[in-house]
Amino acid sequence: MSVYPNNTTAAVACRMPRAHSNGRGLWLGLAAALFAAAAAFVAAPARAQDMQSAPSFVDNFSNFDRSRWFVSDGWSNGAHQNCIWSKDLVRLSDGVLSLGFEKRKLKDREFACAEIQTKQRFGYGVYEARMKTDTGSGLNAAFFTYIGPQDKKPWDEIDFEVLTKDPSKVQVNSYIQGKPKNGKLVDVEGGADKGFNDYGFVWEKNRLRWYVNGKLVNEVTNPDELPTNPQKIFFSLWGSDKLTSWMGAFADPGREVSMQVKRIAFTALGQPCQFPESLACSINNSN
Repeated sequence: MSVYPNNTTAAVACRMPRAHSNGRGLWLGLAAALFAAAAAFVAAPARAQDMQSAPSFVDNFSNFDRSRWFVSDGWSNGAHQNCIWSKDLVRLSDGVLSLGFEKRKLKDREFACAEIQTKQRFGYGVYEARMKTDTGSGLNAAFFTYIGPQDKKPWDEIDFEVLTKDPSKVQVNSYIQGKPKNGKLVDVEGGADKGFNDYGFVWEKNRLRWYVNGKLVNEVTNPDELPTNPQKIFFSLWGSDKLTSWMGAFADPGREVSMQVKRIAFTALGQPCQFPESLACSINNSN
């Protein structure tokens, strides 16, 4: 059952489209970046599960790798969003990437927000991020993967979303052909806003598993409910004054709020784990 059964339409709308301007022509700069990324796409060696993927990586944000990341700037993802993506709210300090949300008028919106996305696409493997959120009703702090119509692919998505009205929980979810599947709210021990937590999912051809701080919190084994297209990795922090039944009534936080990311890693299935705390280490040892 969906975790927001009375808001399916709104919840779907908040994801469409992820990376362009809802058909208003604000996506021209991103289109050029996507073209360059496609030309640079590197396929990992073929594996038994047979999906093209960019290679494994770990990013500890000792610097901001612009060959890996595209920074969204100058548009919104639709009328549901009360902010415009701003590159100025993507900052790096002492190995921590910060994505901000603040009151600043941009175009027709009263707030500015932040998003980054990889230029390459990734397939089956272990995805994991170490991050901390802020608090505030009407805000969404997300780590997710996505591909969709703007890339001439069906809408596939795998999510971790902290609705910061209640940072004691994180919502996990997936989208297949644009339809939400397997949504669930799970506890974040100690709170997503109190310290850095580890969020990870293991995406296989016949199984999808979500983990919080190394603990399995959701699992899907129905192949008809699993994504089948390589996806880009995203981090975003944004607000809405329309999706109130899902995200809560928006309240101006009166300050800049942020989500912070210390690490993001992708480990292709069958590849060695890349750091001692990696979820991939325990997955490899148990298989």
